[in-house]
Amino acid sequence: MPVASLIRAPSVLEVNPSVPARTVPEFIAYAKANPGKLTMASSGIGAPSHVFGELFKFMTGVNLVHVPYRGAAPAVADLVAGQVQVYFDPIPNSIGYIRAGKVRPLAITSATRSEALPDVPTVSEFVPGYEGSFWFGVGAPKATPVEIVDKLNNGINAALADPKIKARLADLGGTVLAGSPADFGKFIADETEKWAKVIKFAGIKAD
Repeated sequence: MPVASLIRAPSVLEVNPSVPARTVPEFIAYAKANPGKLTMASSGIGAPSHVFGELFKFMTGVNLVHVPYRGAAPAVADLVAGQVQVYFDPIPNSIGYIRAGKVRPLAITSATRSEALPDVPTVSEFVPGYEGSFWFGVGAPKATPVEIVDKLNNGINAALADPKIKARLADLGGTVLAGSPADFGKFIADETEKWAKVIKFAGIKAD
């Protein structure tokens, strides 16, 4: 049973500084001029970094070669080293590399800009309708009484309303995703439908 959503956070469409593109339109043009020559890292088959990239490919028509890694750490290490050219990396993982100038951010994958990187545009500013973000929430066993679920939901939402928690999440690039159990249930259903279409388009199968 859905209890409460907690946080939603975007990834960053980022490239190795050797890639001659500083904006999303420039990157799309460069990728189309070099089909199948740019490699796109992910932290694993079916991971958010993979499906965010596949959604981008689907909506822009670019041909990027997927290179799955076993986790985010080796993926971003190879991006920094120039072994791969592009990566859709969660903000908490990438913000240190961005601030150090080791990778170049082109856009944020959420529908709105991030407080952590306010000068970085969203992908949707150039590719209308694009949105990809990872999220966390709390669930309970199916037979849990409704009054228990509601009590947990109220407690969680109260904690998410704390200004200190909100500020800490914002610093990491995330935003509070408060709501009722019903809201969370609908959110899960909508996300499942959306990403199922991307997975089918890309032919992604479990490793």
